[in-house]
Order: sequence, then C-alpha cells, then structure tokens
Amino acid sequence: MRQVKQLGWWTKGEDEPGLGHDAVYSAIKQLEKPIYVIDAGGQIGVAQGGGINTSLTSGDPISQKGQFPWIGFVPPLHPASMGSPDFMRTHGLRYPYVIGAMANGITSTKMVEAAGRAGMLGFYGAAGLAIPQIETAIQDLQSKMNGLPFGFNLIHSPGDPNLELETVHLYLRYGVRLISASAFMGITLPLVYYRIKGIQQDEHGIPTTPQKIIAKISREEVAKQFLSPPPAKFIQQLLERDWITVQEARLAEMTPMADALTAEADSGGHTDNRPALALLPTMISLRDWAMTAFNFNTPLSIGLGGGIATPESAAAAFAMGADYLVTGSINQACREAGTSDTVRQMLSEAGQADVTMAPAADMFEMGVKVQVLKRGTMFPLRAAKLYELYTNHDTYEDIPEPQRKILERDFFRRSFLEEWAHTKEFFMNRDPKQVEWAETNPKHRMALVFRSYLGQSSNWANTGEPSRKIDYQIWCGPAIGAFNQWVKGTFLESAQNRQVVVIALNILLGAAIVTRRQWLQQQGIFLPGFPTRIEPLERDAIQEQLDNP
Repeated sequence: MRQVKQLGWWTKGEDEPGLGHDAVYSAIKQLEKPIYVIDAGGQIGVAQGGGINTSLTSGDPISQKGQFPWIGFVPPLHPASMGSPDFMRTHGLRYPYVIGAMANGITSTKMVEAAGRAGMLGFYGAAGLAIPQIETAIQDLQSKMNGLPFGFNLIHSPGDPNLELETVHLYLRYGVRLISASAFMGITLPLVYYRIKGIQQDEHGIPTTPQKIIAKISREEVAKQFLSPPPAKFIQQLLERDWITVQEARLAEMTPMADALTAEADSGGHTDNRPALALLPTMISLRDWAMTAFNFNTPLSIGLGGGIATPESAAAAFAMGADYLVTGSINQACREAGTSDTVRQMLSEAGQADVTMAPAADMFEMGVKVQVLKRGTMFPLRAAKLYELYTNHDTYEDIPEPQRKILERDFFRRSFLEEWAHTKEFFMNRDPKQVEWAETNPKHRMALVFRSYLGQSSNWANTGEPSRKIDYQIWCGPAIGAFNQWVKGTFLESAQNRQVVVIALNILLGAAIVTRRQWLQQQGIFLPGFPTRIEPLERDAIQEQLDNP
C-alpha cells in the first residue's frame, strides 16, 4: 500500500476491520454504508462502523485501544441518489434513468410500462407511426400506468409539418403531459402550441406548464432555442388562430421551451456523432447561461444520451454533471422492444465498429443521415446508392438501364411503376400533397419511391421478414458494442435474457460502485489487481442489493 495522507484516527467498535483488497471491494459494493479506510500496520484495512477522530495528535497506532490511522473515506452512494433530485421529483422518478424513444414503436408500450413500474421514465417510439397507431398506444398506456411516469415522442417532420401538428393535437386531446422532442432543427409552431397551451400561474405568480418537454439536442444553436422562451412570431400566430389566450401568451414569455435537454452524443438513428466528453459540458454551460439570461424560476436539467451502455460510461456522465441518463441502442436488443428476434440476435453480436451512417427516410432529400447497424445487412450500402442516384439524376428514366435493372430486381423486387403505385397508395393515406407534387415532378416521384424502400426496411427488420434480412435497417450506435463486450460471458450475453429494467439497474448499480472506487483513488488509495469489471446481476439479486444493502 502506498503512503497516503492521514486524516485522523479510527477506533474499533464491535466489529473487527476487514483486511486486504477483497475486503475493500466488498465494502465498496455495500452502497448504503460508509467506508473508513485504515492503515493496519502497512496493510490496507476497511471498516464500516466504529468511530473516527480527526485529531492527528491523539491516538496510538495499533495500540491496545484499537486505534488505527484513518487514511480514506467514501460516503454512501445509492443509485437513486445519483443525478438530479429536481429532475426526478418533476417527473415522479426513483432513478435518473430514461429509456429513449426508438421510432416505429421499437420503444414499445411494454417497454415504457416496465420502465415506469421500476421508477424510471420511458418514451414511446411514436416517430414513423400513423396517428391511429399512436392513439392506440396512448389508450393502452393510460389504461395501465395509473399515475406512473411515461411519455411519448414527437419527432420533427420538415417534410410533413401537418403530421407534426396532428400529433400535437392528439397529445393535447388525450392529455399526454410529457414528450421527447427529437430531430428538431429549430422551434416549430406545433411544438410551441404543445408547450404553452394551458399554462397558468401558481400562488406565487410563477408560470406552470401542464405539458413538459425533454428535448434531444446535439447542436448549440438549437439548444439555445429550447433553453429560451418561445419565439414571439409563433406566439403571435397562435393568438391570431385563437389557439391560445392572451394570458397564456404573456406567461409563455417567462417560460423556457423545454424543462430538460438531453445532450445527444454518438447515438443510433438521427445523430451528429458528437463526442459526449465535448458535448455535455457545452450543454451544461448553455443551461447556466439561460438560467441567468432569462431568470427562470425553475431549474433546467441537462442529461446525456448516446454511448451510455456500461457502468463506466454512466459513472462518467454523472461525474461530468449529467442530471440523468438516456439509453437507446442497448434497449433495442431487449425482449420488450417492438422488433424481431432476428434483430435482437444481430444486435447482441455487434461490435463498436459494426455501425455506420446511412441516408434517413424522413429527411432523404435534405441529405440527413442516421446511424445504423452494418453487420449482417446491406442496407447502408443500398441506401447510399439510392441517395447517389437521386442526387445525380433528375428522373428515374435518366438512370442507366443496367442500374435500373438492379434496383428493380434487388431493391424493389418489382418494376418501378409497380413500386410507384404502392408508394402512391401509402402517401395518399398519409400525405396526399406529396403525391400531387410527384405527379408533376419526376425527381420528387423518384425520391418518394426511394424513401419507400428506406421506410420499409425498418418495418422488415421489426417484423423479422426473412426474405428481406439483407435489407434490414437497424438503428444503433457504437454503445451496443460496448454493452456486448461488458456482458460477454454473463447471462446478459444472450438476447433472450435481456430485459430493459435489469440492464438499467445493473448500469446504475455499477455506476455507483465505479464512482465509489474512483473516490478512493482520488484520495491516493490505489489497489493493484482491483477488479475493474462490474459483473451483471440477475433481477432478484440486484433488487435485493438495491433494496436491502
């Protein structure tokens, strides 16, 4: 044991101190108990009882009085006490842990329910679904949750702003009080309407918003918009439409657009591949700026998503100041996810380098990309080819015939005209204006057909369509590889054993253990050969440790 500064003296109580590294490791895992590290004659010792004296002059080392030099201290740290108490109180949570919204119902009602019952927050993956499908999910969750926390996703839809507005109307009609706003490139009218409708003053004159927003953001300029009051132009438009009252408009000027902001780092799906180590401190700084600039009365929370997959990454996020964590990629491989067993198996075998960027279906013409799995599927290559053809040709007929034959044989598996008829039917039900435009604009018609392939590729993955496995679009980031490496050789290695709450509790418990270990190291107490891997525990074992430490 290396020499460290003495803090005082520890006096033995009823129990003898534990000696050696194993005793220290065992004590670290008992999260609700403090740790007193002592020098037991040159050997490290650990105690969780007895008494301490900070005087360096009183005491006699290893004397008959049972006194030992006290050289380190670690306070209790339960996972429920990590993160922001304000965030957890606002949303009725026990743990600062959020199950992010994965589109097309991959974050299913079953997954959201499991999270809520465990004291966590889950967001239903409403993006990409039709209004009737979202409505069914709302009815399902509202009938089951009985006051437990849950929310729904609202994704930015620049190509179909009416869908965004219809979704907001649906949420307000059903009283959905919490949304995750994702992929927004700026504030929109529907988002402002959702935020400020029904806003009131409490007895102290402070504005209170019935609808809460947690925004996923990776760009500073967009973050500033969500951390600021709604744009005046949108408030005026809502007043002119008689959608809000003058009182609601006045109170909106004192209210931030979001209650919390998730710094979205290198995540699955829509992402800017930002490094978490750089992004989170920037977002925290912007939050501090907003609190001062606008003198908000309620605190704004900043969380971190993208790359959270292990106890170490979770501990790092909290150490940097994250108020809560958001996970996504690792949840898609869980049994509760609204996807197929084939996809779950593919994800459970993925490494960190098995992901890449590919054109997004919803923002295809804008060149926006999403992060997807590349191992076991040709989707990324085929999606990139479609975007290349779209940018280089004004009509489908301009594409060289050999390439068109490949598209119709391997991509569409039917003629372009047949694929257009199928695509047209879809958009006539979803957004007829797209069809009107396509009838007079061949390039747009080609874009819609290409988008149809991109959109169907996610559905093929979710349903496990065997004939289309090579075309599966599976959204995920490198976090899935980090998770798979962590659980290798344990019960969580098998996709069949992965449950979202078990994974979440293991990450949180492990983060607390890692943090307590680091606190010792920061006091100069290094333990050679100390086990660094936090072994995942089964549900009963981890619950017992959390409830009865």
